[in-house]
Amino acid sequence: MIRLSALLALAVLASAVLQAQSPAASSPPSSAAPALPYSPSLDLTSMDRTVDPCVDFYTYSCGGWQKKNPIPPDQTSWSVYAKLYQDNLQFLRGILEEAAAGKGQRNQVTQEIGDFYGACINETAVNQRGLVAIQPQLDAIAALPSVQAIAPLVANTPLPFGGTLLFGAGSTQDPDNSEQEIADLGQGGLGLPDRDYYTNDDAKSQETREKYVQYVQKIFALLGDKPGVAAKNAQTVMRIETALAKASWTRVEMRNPYNLKDKMDLAGLEQLAPAFDWRGYYSTAHYPHFEIVNVESPKFFKQVNDLLSSEPLDNWKTYFRFHVANAYAPFLSQPFVDENFNFYRSYLRGAKAQEPRWRRCVQYTDYNLGDALGQAYVARVFSPQLKAQTLDMVDRIEAAMRQRIEQLDWMSPETKKQALAKLAGIRNKIGYPDKWRDYSSIKLSQDDFAGDIERAGAFELHRQINKIGKPVDHGEWQMSAATVDAYFDPQMNDINFPAGVLQPPLYDTKMDDAPNYGDTGGTIGHELTHGFDDEGSQFDAHGNLKNWWTKEDREKFDARTKCVDDQYSSYIAADDVHVNGKLTLGENVADLGGEILGFIAWQSRTAGMNLEPIDGLTPEQRFFVGFAQWDCANERPDDLRVRAITDPHSPAKYRINGVVVNMPEFTKAFGCKLGQPMVRPPDQVCRVW
Repeated sequence: MIRLSALLALAVLASAVLQAQSPAASSPPSSAAPALPYSPSLDLTSMDRTVDPCVDFYTYSCGGWQKKNPIPPDQTSWSVYAKLYQDNLQFLRGILEEAAAGKGQRNQVTQEIGDFYGACINETAVNQRGLVAIQPQLDAIAALPSVQAIAPLVANTPLPFGGTLLFGAGSTQDPDNSEQEIADLGQGGLGLPDRDYYTNDDAKSQETREKYVQYVQKIFALLGDKPGVAAKNAQTVMRIETALAKASWTRVEMRNPYNLKDKMDLAGLEQLAPAFDWRGYYSTAHYPHFEIVNVESPKFFKQVNDLLSSEPLDNWKTYFRFHVANAYAPFLSQPFVDENFNFYRSYLRGAKAQEPRWRRCVQYTDYNLGDALGQAYVARVFSPQLKAQTLDMVDRIEAAMRQRIEQLDWMSPETKKQALAKLAGIRNKIGYPDKWRDYSSIKLSQDDFAGDIERAGAFELHRQINKIGKPVDHGEWQMSAATVDAYFDPQMNDINFPAGVLQPPLYDTKMDDAPNYGDTGGTIGHELTHGFDDEGSQFDAHGNLKNWWTKEDREKFDARTKCVDDQYSSYIAADDVHVNGKLTLGENVADLGGEILGFIAWQSRTAGMNLEPIDGLTPEQRFFVGFAQWDCANERPDDLRVRAITDPHSPAKYRINGVVVNMPEFTKAFGCKLGQPMVRPPDQVCRVW
């Protein structure tokens, strides 16, 4: 993913069938459309020049921003990215309110997004429906006749987009043949953000588990259980989830793609977990015939099997009741919304107030109907000229990567050949998809918001299932065009930059090249480097999980990434919680590699130009300040603690200072001396790419 917090990564859009043409061909941007608020990519008022850049470059670049941008009460952190994200939401709100009001000529897209948003914003109707919205699911659970009938229940109970009931299921690219889609199973079934919350023994983890059990009890009370029954049921849920958590991969283990590859046929799956009716599950869920399923965590499904054999039926009914109610809680009546917020956003992450309903509704629309909303967004903000400028920057970044690979003194010619082939095979996807996804088969209701959420989730699940046995669609995006984020997909071997992330202050056409290349150039380099980080480097030019390294070169690579691991593991995230250098390794390698590539590409772009200082900053200094200011942020300690366990990105300060200490170009630009905090001794400098 991009240099961004996990919160915004939730904006991975709900997908549907691809059709229709790109807006570049059918609906060019309107010059009369309102613009997003403008902020420059380098803001002098965001700096604190009383700080020595060689002592703390992050505070030198962002100290002013931090002082004038306190965290809003309804946010768990606040940053340049978050502010642009919120500006985007306000812009999208205008589009959605216009569509919901039926203003102008209504077409399929405006009707879809208008009806969905209108149903969400109608809080009175949502509150009046109450539990009626999920009563069919609760009734099905209550009527469950046996443990053997759990399989069709799971298959017949769609959750909101991204939710899992007991486990995750759908399709994936075959790790050995990236051009083919196969069936897939993954771990899931937990209510806390990560399995470590169930297994860690520190005082904060114990407190969190106690708070979680209290939250589960409150959800059961809202479902109508008496206090004693609700308390007992909460303990049942916690016991089952703890058993599932102990059998789950850690996030660090999941960074090894070989851990997630275990292909077997249906008979093998039945042997692995015979207590679950797999044939009944796949039949009920309308899976196409398939020969192979990839089971990402066999030990997890062995534990599911053991629990199905040991837990009585009533306990499973209890478990499923909670998970259905918990998944839908943000979309139900106010008491459910409040309890969900109080635990997940307030207690866990430190938010002081709920976001206004309109903002939540814009986000829900983007999550579930991202390509429909994206069409309206792109037509107003993303011009063909901006796309061409971005592609030019991408070309320069890729040329810099080619140069770096060719000049590496630690890699053999044999491995270099494979690395260059992988680089040449990367697809660049900029702004928006060539074809838009069609949501017309989702039956949207203006007075049943939770039902709309359910039907959108079911549609996405069925879309994933229907991929099985078909060739991979390389035109597919995993984010909406309005998303303020970007990503690299190792199996697709592509980099993806939505229009939402190519706006000021991240990419500023009014600004000189230095801060743009420090910011967006580094971001492009970041995503490109993901193809060659500890995880991405295990996939070949075609996206197959295949070793293309010599043994000696891989050992040298691992030694260089260990330098990065050790460096970031020494940093404190919050209180006494350290950054997990292994969890964040890929992002840290990408941060460092991306900024090196951005600097080389900027030098290429400005070669032969007579660049002068601007506002007292040399061009090189403007490059690095532009880099730092993409991640100006204020972060709550509660949120930092959660992210230290769950987020593969390091805290903002270390994503900047941790990079520049490894770049002699920075040392030279600011005249830093050996012994100062922003200068590492030459023998301790980390360089991977």
